[in-house]
Amino acid sequence: MSSLPKPFSVCEGPCESCAARRQGLSSALHQRLQSPLLGASASTGLVSLRDHRRLCEGRRNLAAAAIGGRKITHPGKAILAGGIAGAIEICITFPTEYVKTQLQLDERANPPRYRGIGDCVRLTVQDHGLRGLYRGLSSLLYGSIPKSAVRFGTFEMLSNPMRDHTGRLDNKRSLLCGLGAGIAEAVLIVCPMETLKVKLIHDQCSLRPRYRGFFHGVSEIIREQGLRGTYQGLTPTVLKQGTNQAIRFYVMNALRNWYKGDDPRREMHPIVTAMFGATAGAASVFGNTPLDVVKTRMQGLEAYRYKNTLDCAFQILKHEGPQAFYKGTVPRLGRVCLDVAIVFVIYEEVVKLLNDVWKTQ
Repeated sequence: MSSLPKPFSVCEGPCESCAARRQGLSSALHQRLQSPLLGASASTGLVSLRDHRRLCEGRRNLAAAAIGGRKITHPGKAILAGGIAGAIEICITFPTEYVKTQLQLDERANPPRYRGIGDCVRLTVQDHGLRGLYRGLSSLLYGSIPKSAVRFGTFEMLSNPMRDHTGRLDNKRSLLCGLGAGIAEAVLIVCPMETLKVKLIHDQCSLRPRYRGFFHGVSEIIREQGLRGTYQGLTPTVLKQGTNQAIRFYVMNALRNWYKGDDPRREMHPIVTAMFGATAGAASVFGNTPLDVVKTRMQGLEAYRYKNTLDCAFQILKHEGPQAFYKGTVPRLGRVCLDVAIVFVIYEEVVKLLNDVWKTQ
């Protein structure tokens, strides 16, 4: 029996069984390497070429996943980083929001007090100092922190299971994840925040303001109108925020994938992130400004004129023409581009810091 030729196996490329034979390992070790997991027969010890190739391919994929790709962000880190990014962003950009609101309210005055953006800034600083440009910051700060936290936390929670073994997210899937993030932030944060903001601003501009501050105003509105009073214009808000974040995350993810190419480990400089974020912000402005116009009309003082969201859009189109859906595009473009660029840069950098101090799988 010892003179009979021993069965042999065929494999493609270097493998463990070949290395074992070349190094003269014991027959027991060699037999373990040719286990049923490799497709070996218990009676002959022959190895299936197809099964062996599949196992080698799986090992290569596991190795690639271990050493390459964008590290998946834990939803907890995304919520924390998103909240921090939202707080810093609103503190930087609030003066532009304040001036925009003052100019919009001044349009109803006769005669108007301000001659333009520069005149509004000059008179505000002259009357109230630099702190005057931050009046009303608390109301937006209370909403901006949870809004960004919910947005990024939801996006990472939805996108993590959809990424491949290198951490890469398909562009179409990023569109769906962004849509989900926008809907979540609209229902939980944006709609009640925007409704309260509009009501509080109009109250502050009246001759005899009723509300002594943010929390007093919120408690009075809920006491008089219930929670339903904080959800005026929910449908256009969901449509606006859903499409908003779908466009932004889609464009940002597409640019990121293009930039990294075949090297998912390539780092993005904050300047590159800011440029991509500004581009995503510009795309969202041109993509959903009509929805923003409808939302603003539905949350304004003349919302009673419209039966619902569709009726509002129809009335605008009928009486003002299609160009009315793009009112305020230019000033909104500058603010949104700056806003989105700052948020994405701060978010990415905070996540990097959290990865150093908060170890997760």
